[in-house]
Amino acid sequence: MRRFDERVLYLMSHNIDVPLALSNLAARSQVSAAHVHITRHLSLKGSRLNELASRAGMTKQAMGELVTQCEAWGLVIKQEDPIDARAKLICFTETGLAWLRAFESAVAQAEAEFKQEVGIEVATVVSLGLEAYIQS
Repeated sequence: MRRFDERVLYLMSHNIDVPLALSNLAARSQVSAAHVHITRHLSLKGSRLNELASRAGMTKQAMGELVTQCEAWGLVIKQEDPIDARAKLICFTETGLAWLRAFESAVAQAEAEFKQEVGIEVATVVSLGLEAYIQS
């Protein structure tokens, strides 16, 4: 999984649609697979910190640190939650949405490379195994 995440980050750092500052961060290994958790788990409508942490399997404190970094990089913004005035929603910025599109493209390319390297049969077994693992 780490190799896959590293490949995704590499592809993102070389994507011309990713803002240069973010590409440079990814290229210098300042963006880690942990930061990708936000990309994977943040709803397009926004998510509360506790929801985001739960989906990523992280503590609220650890996710809070990642959100703070991503906010400083311009990927996300904290907004008032219209349902609960005490809570904040973490939402993608326009830059964050560009990052998300680059992430989706990089994941698709990394998956295609994985299938080519191990073969479609093995890739299918791995995929089914991961789905079963997630369900348990």
